[in-house]
Amino acid sequence: MKSAWIILSSLIAGMLLGIGVEMISVDWGTASLPYVEPIGLLWLNALKMTIVPLVVALLVTGITATADAARAGKLAGRAVATFLGANLLAGLMTLLVLPLLLRLFPLSAGAAEGLRHGLGGTTETAPSPTFADFLLSLIPTNPVAAAADTAILPLIVFTTIFAFAITRVGANERATLSGFFKALGDAMLVVIGWVLALAPIGVFALGYALAVKAGVAAFGGLLHYVLMLSAIGACTIILGLLLAVFVVGVPLPRFVRAMVPTFAVAISTQSSLASLPAMLKSSADLGVDPKKADIVLPLAVALFRFTSPAMNLAVVVYVAWLFGIELSPWEMAVGLAVALAAALSSVSLPGSISFVTSIAPIAISMGVPVAPLGLLVAVETFPDIFRTLGNVVGDVAATKFAADGVEDDAPSAGVTP
Repeated sequence: MKSAWIILSSLIAGMLLGIGVEMISVDWGTASLPYVEPIGLLWLNALKMTIVPLVVALLVTGITATADAARAGKLAGRAVATFLGANLLAGLMTLLVLPLLLRLFPLSAGAAEGLRHGLGGTTETAPSPTFADFLLSLIPTNPVAAAADTAILPLIVFTTIFAFAITRVGANERATLSGFFKALGDAMLVVIGWVLALAPIGVFALGYALAVKAGVAAFGGLLHYVLMLSAIGACTIILGLLLAVFVVGVPLPRFVRAMVPTFAVAISTQSSLASLPAMLKSSADLGVDPKKADIVLPLAVALFRFTSPAMNLAVVVYVAWLFGIELSPWEMAVGLAVALAAALSSVSLPGSISFVTSIAPIAISMGVPVAPLGLLVAVETFPDIFRTLGNVVGDVAATKFAADGVEDDAPSAGVTP
């Protein structure tokens, strides 16, 4: 949380300085751009260089862990199926609700143009892919070339197939391959940690360039983005409560009363992991067998991100709307599929890291610019509150649903190769 506030402060400081320079002299602002903006772009390139290897490594480890969990017992299997179904519903909700919100509460033309110009965007779009294009793009003829070209969808398809193949080989081979990708992921997390340590400098430079190009309108544009993303977060929380009432069968007053201590911890820490003890207490108050909760809740914290597909898709759909990119049904389907896969690859990562690794692949697969993420990560502090609240609602509701559907289930002693 401390680093998130530092990054946000750097963005505000850079934008205020840029606006101040513009107010003193437009020529000074224009002349300073070639010296300041490349610093931010260099940091952004360093951030983007980690995307492909990190996504591949984390997707392999995430899928193998999910597959192993699903095969560990009926309770774990039902829990994993619940996680996947809830994520799918949340992602579909965003694709339906956000376009409606953007039509009802549009950004002013001046603010939109200023923000778009400041982010270096363009309204030129490629032709929408046909259904045949969509099908042909699913399977890469050369996975290495797909990685080199940052063709995220075919790369994810190949990685997913490869990850499930790992779960079918012998125990020793599976351990070797899983260990390799875990080590690769850990090494890339170290690299991205170094890059994010420089985030205050990079974001300051990007914020300065944004303000010089867009002026005060940039603040209005970013505020609109935060409000739209927070609205989707609120809708995801509402969806979780509705699922708790109508699918899980818990009366709303009882569920909310049981969740009050968890909400308090979630808001103060913005961490699902830190909320785990409170969630165990909330589950007990809802009548969940403690032995079952001890299995499902840690699994949910490790594998389940109820708000990730919804809010990550919201970021990409918002950027597409801002840049005037019309998303076809196939592109939305691709984005939803990648969002579901990315949710598995963002397990247990800090918010600033998962923001980039989860959203960049979705943006690339949908043909949406990635560059705005370098600035949008700086204002993630506020929507992240809704992410955490939605995640704990989903975790407890899914635990109750999974536990109620399995009688006297116990985890197996091991996983069959």
